[in-house]
Amino acid sequence: MPNEITNRFDMIVVGAGPAGSAAALVAARAGLKVALLERGEFPGSKNCSGAAMYGTKLINELLPNFWESAPVERYVTRRVLSFVSDKASFSVDYRNQDFAEPPYNAFTVLRPKFDRWLAGQAEQAGALLLTEVVADQLLRDQAGRVNGVKVRREEGELYAPVVIAADGVNSFLAKQAGLQKPFKSEEMSLGVKEVVNLDRETLESRFGLTGNEGLVNEYVGAITGEACGGAFLYTNQDSLSLGLIVQISSLVENKIPAYDLLDRFKQHPSVAPLLKGSTRREYSAHMIPEAGYKLVPKLYTDGLMVAGDAAGLCFATGIYLEGINYAIASGAAAARVAVQAKRANNYSAAFLQQYEAELQNSFVLKDFKRYKHAPEFVNSTRLQNFYPELLCDGAQELFTSNGQPKKKLAGIAWRQLRQKKVSPWQLAQDLWRGGRALGW
Repeated sequence: MPNEITNRFDMIVVGAGPAGSAAALVAARAGLKVALLERGEFPGSKNCSGAAMYGTKLINELLPNFWESAPVERYVTRRVLSFVSDKASFSVDYRNQDFAEPPYNAFTVLRPKFDRWLAGQAEQAGALLLTEVVADQLLRDQAGRVNGVKVRREEGELYAPVVIAADGVNSFLAKQAGLQKPFKSEEMSLGVKEVVNLDRETLESRFGLTGNEGLVNEYVGAITGEACGGAFLYTNQDSLSLGLIVQISSLVENKIPAYDLLDRFKQHPSVAPLLKGSTRREYSAHMIPEAGYKLVPKLYTDGLMVAGDAAGLCFATGIYLEGINYAIASGAAAARVAVQAKRANNYSAAFLQQYEAELQNSFVLKDFKRYKHAPEFVNSTRLQNFYPELLCDGAQELFTSNGQPKKKLAGIAWRQLRQKKVSPWQLAQDLWRGGRALGW
């Protein structure tokens, strides 16, 4: 049965994104009285709309056969990585029909629909969902331990011996608890995104898709100019999600408005034909933690655990770009520890440290440790600007027929490096940095 309306709970979750809803679902199933607080009109109403979720094992363990009810847009059978110069692109294109059948490897979603559905699963399990509720102040007992939150409503004190802060990258609660340190602009990126309408028949014909097949295309290079970042395009049922993720410090240093970069992306010769005939449905922006392992704060204190984006759990290596899986895994882990804390009647930091230990032993923090050097490498100007141009120029030379003898690949590569004044030592350094960053 759903929780009765009260101001006292076994657990309060702030934020009904994937981390918060997963936490509420797991705890409610275990019999805890759970309040799930969401500042928006409904879960997902304040999210950037499009997203790709990679891997389904995690969510399928939580919600078996989730695809039967989840608002999945398309199953990703094709992934493309494009290196872009001003006028050209060089792409690595991977396609696998096995990904069109269960168990699906990846799928695209529209976050307002997906987040609302996931929060609904928590409600069905017994969690009480409270929307249009802003919780930005922690409550503490006489010993200074967190024991609830205050929301912006009359008589807005809500009490619980444990709170899970899943309130996004700029978490007010994690800051108040002294867990989240002030951000540096080079540690954060700005995501700007559009969803554009494109009728299903045109979309499938244009991208070579049938049925529920989908595509993810990620771009790096001249599209972001002097700023450090990348771009993406995802197919939905009858729309496209596209946008950029750009390091905030490089936007400021180069005095480039993010919307100018988005327009540049849409007008690029490799992108503009894909958008022909589309109409804008929505536009949104969102701050994203992209510094990797060094941005992960302390994850717990007396009566409080931090999950999802609030814990800096967004993963960008240039090959992998994930957030939802880490959000769901961290929320579920926090809930499991909260259930154990209730059984032991112990909500101290010493007890809740099991949460961080669980993440350390899982794929979550193992991934972040393994790729801890990746953010610095991915946002380097050489990877962002130099090598995409080198690939495109080299391909142009390779495929140009001018009546001269054909050139060998090694000769083309060496000539391009010399023209761009790259020494063998610089190339070796870049290869070493890339290997260290990407785990070769």
